[in-house]
Amino acid sequence: MTELKDTRADLLIRAARLIDGLGGGSATADVAVRGERIVALGDLSGWRAGVEIDARGKALAPGFIDVHTHDDRMLLADPLAACKVSQGVTTVITGNCGISLAPLAIDRRPPAPLDLIVETPAQFHATFASYLDALDAAPAALNAACLVGHTTLRVGAMSDLGRPANADEIARMRAALEAALEAGAIGLSTGLYYPPANAASTDEVIALVKAVHAAGGVHATHMRDESDDVLESLEETFAIGRAARVPVVISHHKCAGHTNHGRSRETLAAIEAARERQPVGLDVYPYVAGSTMLHVLPWSRASRTVVAWSGARADAAGRDLDEIAAEMNCTAEEAIERLQPATGIYFMMDEGDVRNILANPHAMIGSDGLPHDVHPHPRLWGTFPRVLGHYARELGLFSLEEAVRKMTSLPARQFGLADRGVVREGAYADLVLFDPETVIDRASFERPIAPAAGIETVIVNGRVVWRDGASTGERPGRALRRQQLDLPRYDAAAAPTMNA
Repeated sequence: MTELKDTRADLLIRAARLIDGLGGGSATADVAVRGERIVALGDLSGWRAGVEIDARGKALAPGFIDVHTHDDRMLLADPLAACKVSQGVTTVITGNCGISLAPLAIDRRPPAPLDLIVETPAQFHATFASYLDALDAAPAALNAACLVGHTTLRVGAMSDLGRPANADEIARMRAALEAALEAGAIGLSTGLYYPPANAASTDEVIALVKAVHAAGGVHATHMRDESDDVLESLEETFAIGRAARVPVVISHHKCAGHTNHGRSRETLAAIEAARERQPVGLDVYPYVAGSTMLHVLPWSRASRTVVAWSGARADAAGRDLDEIAAEMNCTAEEAIERLQPATGIYFMMDEGDVRNILANPHAMIGSDGLPHDVHPHPRLWGTFPRVLGHYARELGLFSLEEAVRKMTSLPARQFGLADRGVVREGAYADLVLFDPETVIDRASFERPIAPAAGIETVIVNGRVVWRDGASTGERPGRALRRQQLDLPRYDAAAAPTMNA
């Protein structure tokens, strides 16, 4: 007797241009979702569902994975996460640049850049387990996989951040890191560029990253320098990965400052050569301006600086630093000091370099947005639609299918997000339905808080979280723990194809 197949679903998406996330061609198909998983795709004319979506003329892709975020506190403070789900993002990687919300117990304002993600010291979590438990107790609209920040560990273990850690301090940091990894952290991030971690030696970092090897995690890094010494910083990054035998991810790869414009050919060649020896990934955002703490160093490399937030002067947000300095009758350097604590937006990259890096087949997409800024960089709301609309459709830098791969299966493999980043039977129903002819970012440097055009429906774990330009109120997201994932191990023989 032939067993009848169950042709009922909770959700049916009909006649979509299916882009499966793997980079190949697209085709028209129906997709059925039951619970949190995709249960069928193809011609499902005989299927029925409680909810059906007519997707004719629209593209259906895996939900986008934002590999570089500072959403650690936003997931708790603004769990609907409209700035992300409105772009089609269904999973975020948090804890980047050495900055994480745990593990740290502190009774004072932390040094910048940790203050980018907190308002009060009480918002830190003393253990990584308590942070992940908080995400479980109050789910967000999207999933999160979380890194431990090296700077967070340093602030918790050291009274003097202006020197390398000693053996006892490294032991304390390593114990805290190991506990975090056991709780579910996916690896360690470093921000060696920033003052609280700049004095760390390469050996200090290697000693910690070795704990990541033992747990089977990943190391993501805001390198020591992305300007004049970018090649030297790349070599340090590669050396750390080799010594600890851990896959490394180069965060928001760039060549900053006008003296370095055009050097992406050198840096990408260095990355490609390293990939012959070890697993190396990279991410990039699609803009010529960056954003971080307001500081003299990035200002000195920028052609223009805009204040994104100032604790000293609320009216400074969104205004040019030069204009504010003139108003204050002081130099720009003095204005930077007087506006603290503060963040800035720095125009310091070359469009040709941005395109070279975006087009690299191993480059993932990360927003690096700062969700707590008053006047944020537009990447917070616009990164993924900008890649789809501006760089893929308008400029033809790569195909729409390749753009989707950079946002889905490529990061899913890099961060071990099992059964995500692809549309296939059995995969989690993290999906985005968008109009390939109209999708585009609407957030600008002048008006940075604006949902994208063309993103129609976003689904996380089988539930609709964004529809018709608004959040639905659903919060099905999960804290994705390391033990649930399939993170890549360091394997020299497999290194050249790890991110293929």
